[in-house]
Amino acid sequence: MEFSSSDGMRLAYYIDDFSDPWRKADTVLLLHSAMGSSKRFYGMVPALARRFRVVRLDLRGHGQSQVPPPEPALSMDRLVKDVLELMAHIGVDSVHIVGNSAGGYIGQRLAIEHPEKVKSLALFGSTAGLKRSQALQWLPRVAKEGLRGFLAATIHERLNDDDPGLIEWFLDEASKNDTAYIGRFIGLMATLEWYDELSRIKCPTLIVYPGAESVGSTDNYDLMRKAIPDVGVKVYEGLPHNICDMVPDRCAADALEFIEGRFGRERP
Repeated sequence: MEFSSSDGMRLAYYIDDFSDPWRKADTVLLLHSAMGSSKRFYGMVPALARRFRVVRLDLRGHGQSQVPPPEPALSMDRLVKDVLELMAHIGVDSVHIVGNSAGGYIGQRLAIEHPEKVKSLALFGSTAGLKRSQALQWLPRVAKEGLRGFLAATIHERLNDDDPGLIEWFLDEASKNDTAYIGRFIGLMATLEWYDELSRIKCPTLIVYPGAESVGSTDNYDLMRKAIPDVGVKVYEGLPHNICDMVPDRCAADALEFIEGRFGRERP
């Protein structure tokens, strides 16, 4: 499905809902990582959709969503507004957000700036911005090697090498995105951080991070744990950055346990 943002971009989204029809299911909004798309959540959707109305947004410039022009410059405010406009379009006032990497950045900003819109926040491999990382060093290589070439050369930083099929699929899907736009997107994210604002996240928050984090440092997650008032933390030892791709069933189970543990299973 598609809707038009207030600045005229065509944005794609997907809804999966296999919850019991006699219960009022909450909405879980899945926000994907940079260079990704909603397809990358394929392994998490079945378990979540049995319990919730699951909505996935292709972030602007990713997946089936329209690539915006270079001007006006991309901003985090615009990405947050896209989520707010999607929520209005589907008629939902508040959601549980499951954010992977950059998708979690948008979820955090939404929880900070519009707390009434976020019931809970589950962050997978998502620090408080990308500034404290090596991301800006990626851009010259992407320009030289292409998106697929760069990701193939650095795949060990993102995925374990025990599933060649997953690696090829990951590379194929990522390379479908517009390289120039991905450069702008990462360029923006690599300038942002908000560690000093994390105390404004008041909703229940789950932080799940890879023990072998390869994008920035695991110390960044410790800063988040200390700053967010209502927070739980899980560590996936030995895994690099892309945990939602490598262990989607585990991620979905932990998200379900977190939400149901805080909000219960039954709905009026």
